[in-house]
This record gives sequence, C-alpha cells and structure tokens, in this order.
Amino acid sequence: MNYLEEYYNNYNEEGRLLSRHGQVEYLTTMRYIEECLKGVPDLNILEVGAGTGRYSVTLAKRGLRVTAVELVEHNLEILRSKLDGTESIVTMQGNALELSALSDNSFDLTMLLGPMYHLYTKEDKLRALSEAVRVTKPGGHILVAYCMNEPTVIQYVFGMNNLHEVMDLNMLTADWHCVSEPKEVFELVRTEDIAELDAAVNVKRLKLVATDGATNYKREFIDAMDDETFDKWLDYHFAICERQDLIGASHHTLDILQKE
Repeated sequence: MNYLEEYYNNYNEEGRLLSRHGQVEYLTTMRYIEECLKGVPDLNILEVGAGTGRYSVTLAKRGLRVTAVELVEHNLEILRSKLDGTESIVTMQGNALELSALSDNSFDLTMLLGPMYHLYTKEDKLRALSEAVRVTKPGGHILVAYCMNEPTVIQYVFGMNNLHEVMDLNMLTADWHCVSEPKEVFELVRTEDIAELDAAVNVKRLKLVATDGATNYKREFIDAMDDETFDKWLDYHFAICERQDLIGASHHTLDILQKE
C-alpha cells in the first residue's frame, strides 16, 4: 500500500466536504461546474480522480452522463455504493497520468479536482493536464483544482509552531515554497506554477477561483455559525472568490480552462 492509498483508506474525505467549512469549497466548485454546463446539449462529463463521488454522483443523479475515474480502490467502492443503477455513469479504476482507455475529444467537461494534489513533479502535472485536454472536445472546459502553498506556511509552519521541524527536514526553499514528497501526501503550488502549466497546453484560462478563500483559516468559527450567518458568509465569499489579489492565500483554487 502506498502513502496515498493509506491516507484515503483512513481519512473521511466525504465528511470534510459535508462539514460546514467544507461546504464552502464544495458549493463554490459546483457553482462553477454549473456555469460551464450552461447551454451545452447532451453533455458528456469526465471526472478524473473522482474520489468518493461527491461531484460525479451528484451530477449523475441529475441525469447527466458521467465517467468517473478513480485511482484508489477504497474510494471507488464508496462511490459505487452510492449508486442505485439508474444513473448514466461509468466508473473505472485509473490513473490521471494515463487515460488511454478514453478517446480524444470525447468530453464537454473534464474535471481534475484531486489529482494535482498528489503529483510531485512538473512533468507529472503536465502529463495529467495534457491527458485531460486530449480527451476534452474543442471548446470544452477543463476544471483543475490545486492546493496552495501560502496557507500551509501561514497555518502549519507558523500557526502550529512547526518552523524548526520543517527547516530541519529541508522542507522549505529559500523563497518559502514548501517541498513535498509522496510521504507528505499533498503537493503545494503557487499561482505562477499553475500559469506555467497552462501555458504548456492548448487552452485558454477563463478564471482562477479561490474555492475556499479565508474559510479554512477560521474553520471552527465557520462551523459554529447559524444558518443565516453562514449564508451571509457564502455571499461574501462568492463576492470575492475571483479577486486575483487574494487567490494565493486560499487553501484550494480552481483553474477554469477552455480547450482551443
């Protein structure tokens, strides 16, 4: 068993997205998924790294055609357990780096909402992005989620008093970029890293969105909100989530691309 499988076999990813603070990321991502789906007839959707199906199953239960590819068998089992057989969904185990089972120019919307969290070299990130672009129809959308560098420096390194530990382990570069390996599970990027990947493939960026913004800095405060206050928090978050001066401080971002 590798680090990734061990992590997801023991982590409640579904619970995270169902928590009040996790709902901000989920609702923001769904908001932009729905924006990409508008006006497209007979949609064909692909999610690579579908996890436990929080997005794929939701979309399939709306009557949309979905293909869900997931690397971790444990996650795939949970995803399949949510289906009753009436959904138009194909599920398969597979790797974001190699989607040879899927044809070129097949999908109106391709989503990578997890794979970039766990790819540690530029070459692998570019390979996954290139595969997503390859299977997407010209004019179709590709949504790519990333974990961002600065929140980890702010919260984990300084906020949790881990500075000396990470320095002793050489986990920070001179310019404060976190150094990740598979045993750390998550790879962290900056906005310029994302832009460099986009420039290497045949896409144009439509938006780069902060999917949780300031939420995870105040997660206990968010989780304790009453419904009315939480609705106002969402209003505030949606009003600022496209502001590029704030993007790098978000724990998660969503890169919204269109295949040219």
